[in-house]
Amino acid sequence: MWTVVYIAQNKAEAEKMQQRLTREGFLVKIKPIGGSKKSDASSYEILVPAAEIDEAMEVINSF
Repeated sequence: MWTVVYIAQNKAEAEKMQQRLTREGFLVKIKPIGGSKKSDASSYEILVPAAEIDEAMEVINSF
């Protein structure tokens, strides 16, 4: 099950977070929320497997 670990304000921020987490070995998905899926202005959910949520939060908090 995928769980939201972070909400990015735009696509660029979401992609940066995805890259950081992927470098640390996490499986990561990004999903637009609200607005159009093609819009860079919408927010994005960063999702990781539920079993990795605590470790992913440690990585996010270290930045």
